Amino acid sequence: MSAVAADDAVQLERRMLPLLAELSQQLALSLDLEQTLRQAVDRIADFMQAEAAAVFLADGENLVCRACAGPVDVRGLSIPRTRGILGRTVERNAPQLVRDAHADPDFLNAIDENTGFVTHSVLCAPLSTAEGPIGALQVLNKRDGGLFDTADRDALRLLAAPTALAVSGARMAEELLEQNRIRRELTMARRLQRSLLPRRRRGGYPVRALNLPAREISGDFYDFFDLPDGRIAFASGDVSGKGLDAAFLMVRCASLLRWAGKEGLPPSQWMARVNDELGEAIASGMFVCAVAGYFEPKSQTAVWASAGFPPLLRVDREGGVQRFDAEAPPLGIMDGIDFPEQQTDLRDASLYLYSDGVTDVRDGDGGTLDVAGVEALLAELATLKPEPRLRAIVRRLRGYRLTDDTTLLLIEGGHGNSPELLDIAFPARPEELANMRRRCHEALQRVGVDEQLAGALILAIDEAAANVIRHAYGGACGSRVELRMTQREDAGGERRLNIELRDFAPCVDPSVVKAKTLGECRPGGLGVAMIDEIMDGWDLQPAPDGKGNRLRMWKQLPPGERPPRQTNEEARPA
Repeated sequence: MSAVAADDAVQLERRMLPLLAELSQQLALSLDLEQTLRQAVDRIADFMQAEAAAVFLADGENLVCRACAGPVDVRGLSIPRTRGILGRTVERNAPQLVRDAHADPDFLNAIDENTGFVTHSVLCAPLSTAEGPIGALQVLNKRDGGLFDTADRDALRLLAAPTALAVSGARMAEELLEQNRIRRELTMARRLQRSLLPRRRRGGYPVRALNLPAREISGDFYDFFDLPDGRIAFASGDVSGKGLDAAFLMVRCASLLRWAGKEGLPPSQWMARVNDELGEAIASGMFVCAVAGYFEPKSQTAVWASAGFPPLLRVDREGGVQRFDAEAPPLGIMDGIDFPEQQTDLRDASLYLYSDGVTDVRDGDGGTLDVAGVEALLAELATLKPEPRLRAIVRRLRGYRLTDDTTLLLIEGGHGNSPELLDIAFPARPEELANMRRRCHEALQRVGVDEQLAGALILAIDEAAANVIRHAYGGACGSRVELRMTQREDAGGERRLNIELRDFAPCVDPSVVKAKTLGECRPGGLGVAMIDEIMDGWDLQPAPDGKGNRLRMWKQLPPGERPPRQTNEEARPA
């Protein structure tokens, strides 16, 4: 390098350092990036002694001018990011020095023709970031008529660095602000959704529900409310799509279902009214799978209409399952369609409404639970009380991977005419059996079982409990035995007594528990033979949660005069 060239380089460096420091500070502290870019382009044009300068930023597949200086205002000018000298700069992520623009094959002469500006020489530097170029800084024509040189190229490359940093930082700040805005909106939407869900009812209220969102907001909903005539209205739905659009449609549909349901219309008319209202405002391609109906506590009957919702499942106390498939398409697809009604008796059963998030949960191999899996799960847990049953269902579902919003609504039949006679737990010690026998006798007296039959039933229960302590636990221990006794009454007035004993001992293989004839039994070893003689049937299985064993016994009670039926609370021992 000659002495003159070295001196020019030193002079350029001395001139650039203050400008770089000033630009870096302005761009870093600016709250208005557009204004700061315009000021920066003016300073860069003056420093480079250029007739015009501009900053182009990538916007999708185009490069758009965001700030410029010179005789022609080209802000907003957009060119494909693969064309022109600017496109070449961004594509190669390297400065481009063009001394004769019209001799360059990539030069876009149409811009000069449209603006009237005459381009002679071009100098471009990419706005480089760690993720790649985000645009380019361009200067045109030396003011003294000369040509840009390599020193100018290096200078513009240095000036592009703080510009790229400022633009990248501003975009990150904008994204952060946008994320915060979306988060606030999601929080508001979530609160609004939660406000629409009914409050949990305590005691023996027959309807319970749960909702497990797969994301921050849910496209599922459920609702239930009391009507003046004693019926309980219920509804559940699953909105197509995700995000805020689905969330707001969920809010609208849930509100419409409650509004129309308050009138007590038959389910077919209820769903038709909501469908017509949704059809006027729903976005193209969106729809709602929903079900709505009523539960009549006096008759223990549920009636509903289903619009594209997964099959409703009726599960009786013995684990028998009946499936009710939807007979109408989802809401919002077309106007003027019919919604056929379905109904079932819940005197000795439960009714389950669930969104497809339940059937679509994934196991470790990616397999889904599907409807058959849901049926098997509900049948397995059928004998549990409603609250423990729901908790057990949630535990099972959480063992899978949730891929969609998951909603489950349970309508528990049997309230009022299927009282719980006894529900106790006692230590697994022989001396506790006398108190257990007394409690069983009191419970059987309350429902009018004669003394002879009551004595036989208590004998079978006592023998079963003694065998649990003696054989399952291996003798007296600190664990416990749970005893539950219920009476079920069908529509014809026939009564059946159900007894369940639950322990927490190691699981027993049911196949090894077989009855002997009474002649083969030693005193104190009547066991299974005694139960066979007294009860109409029995069943021994591992407990549904895999902890311990569950013995179920049942006996048909003879008809006859019975004392007035007590409420669950009156029948429950202290």
